[in-house]
Amino acid sequence: MITNKLIFQQSEVSFFDAFLAQLPIFLIFLVLYYFILRPNNKKQEDVKNLQKNLKKGDSIVTIGGIHGKILQVRNNKATIRVSNNSELTVDITAVSRLKNSEDKE
Repeated sequence: MITNKLIFQQSEVSFFDAFLAQLPIFLIFLVLYYFILRPNNKKQEDVKNLQKNLKKGDSIVTIGGIHGKILQVRNNKATIRVSNNSELTVDITAVSRLKNSEDKE
């Protein structure tokens, strides 16, 4: 009787070889983090700091594109003057940015 024997050779994979095989995946995640996730998180943090530090007299632009000057900030709401006699009350989370000096009229 002939018995067929399968001989399995164990190949030794070193840590370095396994690391090199996974390196492209790590590099993809690294690139995604530094070029997409990190700048977006930084921008959100800057907007939150801006909204927290609003004060009377700041010229702002809301998310909806309304330009105005803050008259008062109270209870997470800001009253803004949008024209000579028009005032609006908006939530401070609606403020997207401060107007630059060159944006002022």
